[in-house]
Amino acid sequence: MSTSTLTAIATAVLALVFGIVGLVVVVAGSASSTASSPVLATSAVPIAGLVSVLDQAGSLCPGISAPLLAAQIDAESGWNPSAVSSAGAEGIAQFMPATFAAYAQDDAGTGSMSPFNSVDAVMAMGRYDCALLADVSGIGGQPVSLMLAGYNAGAGAVLRYNGVPPYPETEAYVAKVEALVSTYSVALAQSAGATSFGQAVVTAVTAQLGVPYSWGGGTPSGATFGFASGAGTIGFDCSGLVLYAVAQASLGQIGLPHSSELQAAMGTPVAIADIQPGNVIAFALGPDPTDFDHIGIYIGNDEMIDAPYTGVDVRVDTLNSYWQSVPLAIRSFG
Repeated sequence: MSTSTLTAIATAVLALVFGIVGLVVVVAGSASSTASSPVLATSAVPIAGLVSVLDQAGSLCPGISAPLLAAQIDAESGWNPSAVSSAGAEGIAQFMPATFAAYAQDDAGTGSMSPFNSVDAVMAMGRYDCALLADVSGIGGQPVSLMLAGYNAGAGAVLRYNGVPPYPETEAYVAKVEALVSTYSVALAQSAGATSFGQAVVTAVTAQLGVPYSWGGGTPSGATFGFASGAGTIGFDCSGLVLYAVAQASLGQIGLPHSSELQAAMGTPVAIADIQPGNVIAFALGPDPTDFDHIGIYIGNDEMIDAPYTGVDVRVDTLNSYWQSVPLAIRSFG
């Protein structure tokens, strides 16, 4: 959030909003981002509109996750919503018509259900995966492997063989999906160069993936109502997310201002060649190269987590040529 044009107003409103923290509702984090579940690498999903759907479907029951569903879609259709197999499986999740009918709901809100509607299909995939996990729960072995085998060959075949059926296609499918999960998962980089503080910053910000953007939202304790969100959305803006992550990592010892410009001038400067997970990275997106009006947390693998703008949840963004072509500042706080 830039303060270059609204400094006086923003300062006054922030003083009002954040001076009455006791009246602010705080959100602990995203329901789909738990310590036991891998977190979706949103930049790896080729259909951006499905990111929130994958997060929702991946939180339907313990044992499945958004990265797992993304890996299944990759293996099933290669992200083709119009795919039809020779056996008659349809859509991005490759449902047979009868199976889709059993698990589909009007999740897209169109008044009808279709396996070719990717929102309906992904949510149905989540429900079907949960049902398969329940079906194979009494069998020894890896539940996810058994669930995937059931998705490919049917739960009956898994129960009949008391494990993954010895079908080459099914065995290859299970192996392929399990290998693809890492492609769609955020790597919480534990590299030799990552400090323990940096890792703590990454852990804190990762837990907020999926939380809504809210201009002016965010305190050291968590997401809050923003002061210009219209509908009163609880969430973070870019600098609110950064101050939260740094405060959490430092156990409240480092209190950053709610301003991307000010945050970009604090801490220890870091050269781009030396950037490490947990570093704060700020960008001057406008004509003024000293006006750092956006900021995020670097997480490794040329990616950052940020609160982009109104209407877009906290997500993983790739540091592609767009970001790297503008003036930037990298800071370390621990």
